[in-house]
Amino acid sequence: MTRSRTSARQAGTRFETLIADGLAWLLKDDRIERRSRNGAKDRGDIAGLRSPHGERIVIECKDVAKLNLGGWLNEAEVEAGNDDAPIALVIHKRRGKGEALDQYVTMTVRSFVRLGWAAEATSLENRSE
Repeated sequence: MTRSRTSARQAGTRFETLIADGLAWLLKDDRIERRSRNGAKDRGDIAGLRSPHGERIVIECKDVAKLNLGGWLNEAEVEAGNDDAPIALVIHKRRGKGEALDQYVTMTVRSFVRLGWAAEATSLENRSE
């Protein structure tokens, strides 16, 4: 069965809410919430998440059947730029799993390193090749 635009939007909203609520519960941080749309200057789907070093993290959520990891990461990185956030990641639906913490996360190695090693990652980005 093909999704209509309305049903796809509803599924996306449910998935974003699931992820925001799951992260807020796990991290015990009530600042984490589903972000309202920002139009052309979208800043991601989840607001309030920070790295252990206090850096903002932009999350793009995807509940779709067809994978487009590169496109999704590009979208998340643009949104991170709109939010002045150094870390961008995509949380995407894992079919057959309904719990927030069972979903997939995709990110670049750069974002992965920034999660735990912020000072070292910054110095690596500033080095000349």
